[in-house]
Amino acid sequence: MAALQRGPNYRRFILISILLGTQREAWARHILYSVPEETDKGSFVGNIAKDLGLEPGELTERGVRIVARGRTQLFALNPRSGSLVTADRIDREELCAQSARCLVNFNILMDKMNLYPVEVEIIDVNDNAPRFLTEEMTVKITENTAPGVRFPLNEALDPDVGTNSLQSYQLNPNHHFSLVVQTGDDGAKYPELVLERVLDREEEAVHHLLLTASDGGNPPLSQTAHIQVTVVDVNDHAPVFSLPQYQVTVPENVPVGTRLLTVHAVDLDEGVNGEVTYSFRKITQKILQIFQLNPHTGELSTLEGLDYEESSYYEMQVQAQDGAGSMTRAKVMITILDVNDNAPEVTVTSVSNSIPEDIPPGTIVALFYLQDRDSGKNGEVACTISENLPFKLERSIDNYYRLMTAKNLDREKCSVYNITLKATDGGTPPLSSETHISMNVADTNDNPPAFPQSSYSVYIPENNPRGASIFSVTAHDPDSHENAQVTYSLSEDSLQGASLSSYVSINSDTGILYALHSFDYEQFRDLQLRVTAHDSGDPPLSSNVSLSIYIVDQNDNAPEILYPTLPTDGSTGVELAPRSAEPGYLVTKVVAVDRDSGQNAWLSYRLLKASEPGLFAVGLHTGEVRTARALLDRDALKQSLVVAVQDHGQPPLSATVTLTVAVADSIPDVLADLGSIRTPGDPDDSDLTLYLVVAVAAVSCVFLAFVIVLLALRLRRWHASRLLQASGGGLVGVPASHFVGVDGVRAFLQTYSHEVSLTADSRESHVIFPQPNYVDTLISLESCEKNDSLLTSPDFRQCKNEAASVQVSSVLCSRLILRGIIIFINLYFKTHIVEIV
Repeated sequence: MAALQRGPNYRRFILISILLGTQREAWARHILYSVPEETDKGSFVGNIAKDLGLEPGELTERGVRIVARGRTQLFALNPRSGSLVTADRIDREELCAQSARCLVNFNILMDKMNLYPVEVEIIDVNDNAPRFLTEEMTVKITENTAPGVRFPLNEALDPDVGTNSLQSYQLNPNHHFSLVVQTGDDGAKYPELVLERVLDREEEAVHHLLLTASDGGNPPLSQTAHIQVTVVDVNDHAPVFSLPQYQVTVPENVPVGTRLLTVHAVDLDEGVNGEVTYSFRKITQKILQIFQLNPHTGELSTLEGLDYEESSYYEMQVQAQDGAGSMTRAKVMITILDVNDNAPEVTVTSVSNSIPEDIPPGTIVALFYLQDRDSGKNGEVACTISENLPFKLERSIDNYYRLMTAKNLDREKCSVYNITLKATDGGTPPLSSETHISMNVADTNDNPPAFPQSSYSVYIPENNPRGASIFSVTAHDPDSHENAQVTYSLSEDSLQGASLSSYVSINSDTGILYALHSFDYEQFRDLQLRVTAHDSGDPPLSSNVSLSIYIVDQNDNAPEILYPTLPTDGSTGVELAPRSAEPGYLVTKVVAVDRDSGQNAWLSYRLLKASEPGLFAVGLHTGEVRTARALLDRDALKQSLVVAVQDHGQPPLSATVTLTVAVADSIPDVLADLGSIRTPGDPDDSDLTLYLVVAVAAVSCVFLAFVIVLLALRLRRWHASRLLQASGGGLVGVPASHFVGVDGVRAFLQTYSHEVSLTADSRESHVIFPQPNYVDTLISLESCEKNDSLLTSPDFRQCKNEAASVQVSSVLCSRLILRGIIIFINLYFKTHIVEIV
C-alpha cells in the first residue's frame, strides 16, 4: 500500500542534520504513499517513523506532526505505532474530480523547524455508477426518415476514472432501432440511436426503448434510462446554430444573473416545425446549479456567483430542437478569469512563544505557510515584517517562511515583541492580510545590580540610640524574577581592632543600615564601609558601593579645667598677689579644654563669684585673672574667686573652679599673716614667732654661704668654658615652650612665676613661695645682649649660662628656706605642706 522513495543514507542524513542544528531543511526525496479511497477512518497508509529513520516513540519527543497547508486534514499520525493513518473517509471524486491521478500533498514537521514533503496518491475505487442526466429521454422521428439516420442521445456520466468509469451502452433488442457509440476527442462516449427500419406512425406512433450505461468496475455498475420515440409527420428541416461553437470569457466576480452569451439556431420550417427550443446536453448537476439556459431565447446566464478557484473553465453542449423533433447541437465553452478577490492567508505552523534573550542571531523562532487561492500574479504572495524589529524572514520550501533572529536580544530593552506578519499578493489592487505573533523574551542574568551613585556620604549625630536606622541603600537590577532579587551585605573590615560588622549591620533584603553601637565623636569620627549587592541569578552577579559615615559632634562634653589643677585632698589652690600690684596685674590664668569640636569647643570665661567684687576681672576668651584695681590695705589677705568656663554648644555646658588669692607683698608678710589664720586660743603664740625668726635667720645664713660657694664654682667653670671656646667649642641655648593638647585642641599653658600655692581650710595651710622670674633675669642681661644683636656670640651664651646658674642657685636656696619653714610650721600647726611644681 505504501512505497518510500529515498536515498540510502536518508536516516544518517537526518540524524546528522539534527545533531549539527543546521537551519536548512534535511532534504530527501519525496515520501510517496498510496491508499484507496473510501477506506475506513484509521486505515494504515504507511510507516512514517521508519521512513524518517525514527523509532515510534520518538515521534512525540521530536514533535513530529502533519502540516496540512490550510486544508482539512485527511491523514493523522499514530504516535504508538509510528504509522500514517487516514483521519476520515476519503472521496477521490470530491478531491480531484475527473483528474486521471489524484495526489494529496502535505509536509511532516519535525523538531519544530524541519520539513519533509509527503505525497499520498488516492486510488480510485468503483464507488459510482454511471448516471444519466435525466432518466426519461424523448426522441421525435418523422415517419419518412430513411433508415441509417442517427439521433444523439443523452450520455451518462461516471465520476470514477480509468476502468471504473463509463465503458459501454446497451439498447434493449427491437426491430426498428440499434445503438452506435461514438468516442470524442476527450475520450467521452456518446450514444446515438440508429434507425434501422422505416417508421409508420399509423402502425405504431410511439416506441419505448431502454438504454443501459455500464462501467468497467469489478463488479460493474450500471444505470438505465427510458427512451420514448415519437413518430411525427414529415419535418424536412432541422434547426441550424449560427455558430458551431460558442466561447465566452468572463471575470469571476460577475453579478448573479448576468447574461454570458446567447445561442441562436434557425429552422426554415414553418409553424410548429420551425419553432426552436434550447436545452442543455452533456452537463453535470453542478453546472445546472451555476448556469441556466432560456429555452426560448437561448440566453445563457448565471444562477450563482462564479469562483475561479473552484473551476476556471466550463464546457457544455446545448441543443436546438424544432417542434417536429429535429435537433442539432453546439458546444459552449466558458472561460473564467481570475480576479484578485482572495486575500493571502498566513498559517502559523510552529512558533516559540518564549525565547531566551541570549540566543544567537539566526535562530529560528517561528515557521509559517503562505497561500493565496488566486492564480498568476494575484496568487503571488510576499511577506514582510516591521523593519525596526530584531527579526528577519527567510523563505523555505513550498511557500514556507522561517522567522529568525537578526540581532542579539535584550529583555531589559524590550521584553515582548508583537510581530505583525503582513502578506501581500501581486494583484491590482493588491490584497493583504496580517497575522500577529507575540514573542516573549525570557530573562537571563546578564545585568548586575546597580547603585544610583558610586558613593554615599551619611552624617549622623553622635550618641545615637543603639539599633537605630541610619541609612538605606538600594540597588536596581533590570533583570526579572530571581535574577533581579537583590541581597545586601557589608564587606569585612575592621576599625580600632574590631570588625565593622560589630558597629553597623545591614538588612540583607531591604538594604537598611542599623547602628549597633552608640557612636562617640571623640572616639572616632568616620567609618568607611563597602556595601555589596548580589542578585540571585545563576551565576550571581554583584556590584559594590562605598559608604562614608561621618559622626557629627554633639555637645556632650563639659569643659575640662587643666590649670589650676584641683588638689586631690579636697583643698583649694592659692595664688599670690602682691599688694603693690597695679590694675591689670596678671594673677593667674585658668586653662581649660573641651573634647568636643567646632563651636561646641569654643570656650568663654567669666567670674561667677568673688569675695571682694570689683577687685579681680577674668578675660572672656583668655581666662586670665587680673586685678581690676589697685590693692588696698583694707583688702583681706585671702580672696576667694569662682571662675566659670562655658562652651558654645546647644545647650551649653560649663565647669567651675574656685581660686584662692593670697594678698601680700613678701614672704614674711605671708608668714606673719599665717598666725592670724590659726584658731584662737592656741597657746605659745610668742614661742612660735621666736621659732620662725630663728629658723629664717639660720636658713638665710646657710643661703648666703651657699651662694658664695656657688659663685666661686661658676667662675671656675666660666674660665674653663673660655678655654673651650678658644678651641672652637660652644653651646647654644634652646628656649622651651609648654603646650597642653587634648583631642586636637592645643592650649598654651603659660609658665607663671609661681611654683607652689598657699591653700588653707579649716585644718590645713599650704605655703607656696614665688619662683624667680626668667623674664626678669633675661632683662637683666641686657648688657650682654648689646654685644651681639643676633644672640649668637660666645659672650652672650656665657652670660646666659651664668645668669641661669645664679637663677638655679636662687631657686635651690629658696627651696631650702622653704623646707626649714615647713618643718617648723608642721611642728606647730601639725599640718602638711604640699609643694606643687
